Amino acid sequence: LTPDIYEKLGIQTPKNALGILTITPSEASIIAGDIATKSSNVTLGFIDRFSGSVVIVGEVSEIESALRHVVDKLQTLLGFDVPEITRT
Repeated sequence: LTPDIYEKLGIQTPKNALGILTITPSEASIIAGDIATKSSNVTLGFIDRFSGSVVIVGEVSEIESALRHVVDKLQTLLGFDVPEITRT
């Protein structure tokens, strides 16, 4: 990732990877952020409980682990339908 991406997103601590989630209902973004930060060594880059946007920042393997944990918990505990995670 280039430094200008972090600047445009308003993220103060650049790392090697970003994980981006958009969650409906948007209130679940708070739950997702909590799960992500407790399950892996990632930090919250951005969270918006009104739009459901969550950005997590960390190393690639930690981002992948956090996303897997979030998806699993939202699916198993809250019954969310979850699409396949994409990676670029």
